Amino acid sequence: MTKLTCLECGQVNRVPDARLGAGPKCGTCGTPLLDGKARAIDPAILDKATRNDDLPLVVDFWASWCGPCRMMAPEFAKAAATLRASARFAKLDTEAHPAVSARFGIRGIPLLIAFRGGREAGRQAGAQPASGIESFVRGVAGA
Repeated sequence: MTKLTCLECGQVNRVPDARLGAGPKCGTCGTPLLDGKARAIDPAILDKATRNDDLPLVVDFWASWCGPCRMMAPEFAKAAATLRASARFAKLDTEAHPAVSARFGIRGIPLLIAFRGGREAGRQAGAQPASGIESFVRGVAGA
């Protein structure tokens, strides 16, 4: 069984390993759990997902005013689609949630942080192409 937190409603779902490739959905809200899309999340869902999920979670910390962040967004989406079965991708707006920046010691954006097993597995600063994001995820998250 693999535990996955719904990045929409925050419900923790238990998915049989054999069903991970079959497009599992949240038992509460019906949102796909492994659809290969980067989802916007808030700090509460970030905390729950990093604490409970069995798959790596890669979070793009960004802000709408950040040019490099906007440039990297489509590349992050491409990486999410490519690695859809082995990692999940989320975006957290640091302007809307400034306390997160202080909590994680974020000094510049865009910043990718990979979480695995309830803790930070690695981080990478600066805008990256999809191939660079994929290499980072495979390297630090074991995806």
